[in-house]
Amino acid sequence: METYEQAVQRLYDLQKFGIKLGLNSTERLLARLGDPHLKLPTVHLAGTNGKGSVGAMLEATLRQAGLKTGFYTSPHLVRFTERFKIDGQEIAENEVAALADDVWWVVDPSQPPTFFEIVTAMAFLHFARRGVDVLILETGLGGRLDATNVCRPLASLITNIGLEHQDFLGKTLASIAFEKAGVIKPATPLIHGVSQKPARAVIEARAREMAAPEIRLGREITCRRRADESFALRGRLWRFDDLRCNLRGRHQPLNAALALGATEVLAEKGLAVGPEHFAAGLRRVDWPGRLERWPTDEGEPALWLDGAHNIPSAKALLASIDLLRRPGGPLVMVVGVMADKAVDKILAIVLPAADRVVFSRPGYSRAATPQALAAAAPKDCPPSEINDDLASAIQRARELAGPEGVVLITGSLFTVGEARAILGGMPTSDLP
Repeated sequence: METYEQAVQRLYDLQKFGIKLGLNSTERLLARLGDPHLKLPTVHLAGTNGKGSVGAMLEATLRQAGLKTGFYTSPHLVRFTERFKIDGQEIAENEVAALADDVWWVVDPSQPPTFFEIVTAMAFLHFARRGVDVLILETGLGGRLDATNVCRPLASLITNIGLEHQDFLGKTLASIAFEKAGVIKPATPLIHGVSQKPARAVIEARAREMAAPEIRLGREITCRRRADESFALRGRLWRFDDLRCNLRGRHQPLNAALALGATEVLAEKGLAVGPEHFAAGLRRVDWPGRLERWPTDEGEPALWLDGAHNIPSAKALLASIDLLRRPGGPLVMVVGVMADKAVDKILAIVLPAADRVVFSRPGYSRAATPQALAAAAPKDCPPSEINDDLASAIQRARELAGPEGVVLITGSLFTVGEARAILGGMPTSDLP
């Protein structure tokens, strides 16, 4: 059997095959493994943003109820093992190597799978073997043809719709919604927070076609946010007048509302979870890299990380930027964005909120160069500089911010992941 490092590198080598949408390859792999995905009670998550936050809230809730949870997410921030968690604990490295070996054993060399297909097969096999009570399963790209869409869930959940991955999902909100709507299954409850009329029409038409009961944010679930970051939620079963969430950001109460909708569905299906578990789960939930406050020593600038990587997440970051500021100190952004994203639009949203900017990049092939970011910056961009090395860029931003200021590292989950490794003194060799 290969070592963990060899196994992960062999998986990364599959990225040369790129993205291949479709279910046949994953279904063939799983059939040869005994169809482990059919043995798993699952909640399937899709959407443009917020899948991870909603999933983390739901997972924390179910753990508070004493249920054994599986959580499959992508991408990882620092360690490949982050993708597979049971009861909040990452998979052991030796288990990754063993799982990869088991799945490679059934691969047809004439039909090589993609990276995401084989990793998804590993996930289903792992969680089935470990006998989780509920698997929280996050799509990788889209929904209809995503490798995770072979599951037969207890509930489907779509967070929101935004323009993303347009080369694969289509150029309009309606076409992207069509792909996301592919996770809706016959007679299976759908919880969603899709607000734009063209996208919502597609989602709701698919739900009617599938006879899937629809639970919509703003209708069956309502949310009232307050200035002090507390909020009230009303679901179909339970009502909460004063909730607080461990995840920061003015958008998180809306994610909590969707998590509530999923929790109520699971309660209706007989799982022993109640309102007290939901409230406790929100207080304890953790989801790194999303408006995350990094520990710093006294006399140092405050340090925040947020993986805003598309237009909706950039807008969400901007709406919460006042939560980061310190009176009297500058806000210095370290920005690294993937070249295949809407770079100019993302920068136009977030940069005007900064006092200084350091353009940089993670060590990842898809990353835009700092020079390209500087060229794409809006005319009202604050004073900026370029630093190709992310570790040096973070140190420079700390110097610019001073003890009373704030450093915000943003623009991509890849940037945030590498920054977390640097700040935590961890190796970056496990990064994708």
